[in-house]
Amino acid sequence: MACVVQISLAAVLLLPMAPAMHSDCIFKKEQAMCLEKIQRANELMDFNDSSPGCPGMWDNITCWKPAHVGEMVLVSCPELFRIFNPDRDMGVVSRNCTEDGWSEPFPHYFDACGFDEYESETGDQDYYVSVKALYTVGYSTSLVTLTTAMVILCRFRKLHCTRNFIHMNLFVSFMLRAISVFIKDWILYAEQDSNHCFISTVECKAIMIFFHYCVVSNYFWLFIEGLYLFTLLVETFFPERRYFYWYTIIGWGTPTVCVTVWATLRLYFDDIGCWDMNDSTALWWVIKGPVVGSIMVNFVLFIGIIVILVQKLQSPDMGGNESSIYLRLARSTLLLIPLFGIHYTVFAFSPENVSKRERLVFELGLGSFQGFVVAVLYCFLNGEVQAEIKRKWRSWKVNRYFAVDFKHRHPSLASSGVNGGTQLSILSKSSSQIRMSGLPADNLAT
Repeated sequence: MACVVQISLAAVLLLPMAPAMHSDCIFKKEQAMCLEKIQRANELMDFNDSSPGCPGMWDNITCWKPAHVGEMVLVSCPELFRIFNPDRDMGVVSRNCTEDGWSEPFPHYFDACGFDEYESETGDQDYYVSVKALYTVGYSTSLVTLTTAMVILCRFRKLHCTRNFIHMNLFVSFMLRAISVFIKDWILYAEQDSNHCFISTVECKAIMIFFHYCVVSNYFWLFIEGLYLFTLLVETFFPERRYFYWYTIIGWGTPTVCVTVWATLRLYFDDIGCWDMNDSTALWWVIKGPVVGSIMVNFVLFIGIIVILVQKLQSPDMGGNESSIYLRLARSTLLLIPLFGIHYTVFAFSPENVSKRERLVFELGLGSFQGFVVAVLYCFLNGEVQAEIKRKWRSWKVNRYFAVDFKHRHPSLASSGVNGGTQLSILSKSSSQIRMSGLPADNLAT
């Protein structure tokens, strides 16, 4: 259970946690290789079940070749343990072949390799289940909030501008990312076993392609947000509509190219499993490289925007004391962090085996709520959005008041099937005709 959840969490992250996150699949492959080695060794040694000695075996951690009675077999700690304990020197484990069979390993795996199977399973299971529950709640909350924000921005025409169009594309990328995570977990990791290690169907590969495309698109639209704001501050004359065309190509087109190239290379050079493991570092950089590049450029743009804001806030035209200037600067900075995805820079350039648990909580647990934070800050708390909603609300209340009032004053018209909107139009037309009839003839002539 813990290993399956562990792989599920790793697949959610764009920057994978290396083979440590795929420990169950690695053990499965090691087991298959071990059984093949044992079979070949039995053929060479003419060894069978009736032969004296100890048959080869897989003890769920490492492989033990067949041995004769009295023979001691030495096995090095599997390389996988170096991922869990990169700073620890790996030792050697031995077993003696006795007349009663294999002896217990000496020294124990925990002492030689720094691995305790029971403690690792129980501790990791609770941790990874908690993280999975956290990011499930986060993506669900973000999806509902972003959908509501999209309806608001699409519904009110006065909110249609280049800035909000970019926000809407960013919202869509967050929504697609959340949906792709749920689809992947549902299709690939619904069963609490490791069968997915050997799944190699077109459907599961298509799911992984779609998942990577959604994640890469999300990173690039975060980059577009930073690029747009920086260009807006730097350029005096800014043809927004023409730039928006190129923003759309970069935001949706570049991920298409990157993921297509990656899928093509995987198909011809690393067509193993369901493509949810990225053991080939060179191929993975086809996706990882542009994402890390967008994070790095966005961080530079973020620093540049902060410098520009400092200069503008310190301008004599802004007014205010020093404390208010720093308060406005701090508020502006905090608002830009989720919009630019600056929190991704914390682990973007660190080795993938460093602070694995902290990285999962930070990028998965907290990162899953990023869409919710962005929707709240740039839609629900936006002054223009609030003003437009209040205006529509007041207009609806006025229309409803006049409709009810007209219904009470003219019940014959109300019973004839004329609705409130038609009644209001009749009132407005009749009032305009009365005003026109009261105008002097010379005014009409003019």
